[in-house]
Amino acid sequence: MKKKTTIYDIAKELNITVSTVSRALSGFPAISESTRQSVIDVAKRLNYSPNKLASALKSGKTYIVGVIVPSVQAHFFASIIHSIEEGLKDSGYRIILYQSNESVENEIKGVKTLLEAQVDGIMASMSLETNEVSHFQEIINQNKPLILFDRISPKLKVPTVTLNDFRAGFLATQHLIDQGYKRIAFVTTIHQIQIFNDRLEGYREAMKVNNLPVNEAQLIFGGLSIKDGRYGAGRLLRGDNMPDAIIAGDDFTALGVIKKLKEVNLVPPKIGVIGFANEAFSAYITPSLSTVDQHPNQMGQDCAELFLQMIKQDNPYDDIRNVILEPTIVERQSTEL
Repeated sequence: MKKKTTIYDIAKELNITVSTVSRALSGFPAISESTRQSVIDVAKRLNYSPNKLASALKSGKTYIVGVIVPSVQAHFFASIIHSIEEGLKDSGYRIILYQSNESVENEIKGVKTLLEAQVDGIMASMSLETNEVSHFQEIINQNKPLILFDRISPKLKVPTVTLNDFRAGFLATQHLIDQGYKRIAFVTTIHQIQIFNDRLEGYREAMKVNNLPVNEAQLIFGGLSIKDGRYGAGRLLRGDNMPDAIIAGDDFTALGVIKKLKEVNLVPPKIGVIGFANEAFSAYITPSLSTVDQHPNQMGQDCAELFLQMIKQDNPYDDIRNVILEPTIVERQSTEL
């Protein structure tokens, strides 16, 4: 096996000290430009690559940030990840991605794995199953930055980047009402995640403001998926007082709702449908899906900015900021009466 090149080999080749090589490679200002260039040229010729683990042990930093998301299949989370990477790269940070697949058990394993990898901080959006948060508290206990985005917990006093989800639920409902719908149902998750509770409360408020009754039998609690959307729509169609519009907990659930409605010849906008997240597919299905844009690119950028601010502080939690983004309605065919 070929021996890996070290800074000792470079020093021997140039007949200079190891400390001079180290300083030249790290950009130390006292090293002359000619020496620095000679070191770089020899390093390239000998295929030298720095020992990042040793550098990390010396500096106390790995320049790696862990990111935990429920699913990378959702364009919403993929967009956030991309923006986090873009926001951190100029500062030399890379990310390690961990997918919980909506499982709190996987999420706990993810936090443990990332901490064992000595990441410099963790950004996370919680799984639907997450209620107990001691695994996230361990990050705080180790004095590492923790930033929660989209799905958060009030039990953790950490920086957050979220949507104004109460406003999102209100706007989605108001949009349907403005289009002429009055019997509005809601298909959402049974899990007690703050953002989904807030959206439901926004829905209730919009119905109240417009003097429209909320039919509790038309609030369907289950999962968030195409399958759950089909199931929820099926239950609503079998009810005594069929709704004329349906709000879905996310765009995947809304897609399931539309599929079920098309089966019984109630293609939207005969029954209006609106979702959340503005997933990539929502503009291309038939009919195209009205939705709430949650601005994932901005969410990712804000996460990166919060992290870079936290690492400058002696205590990353000295100045806790909570960024709240405002939702936007994207009107498409599924609600155009």
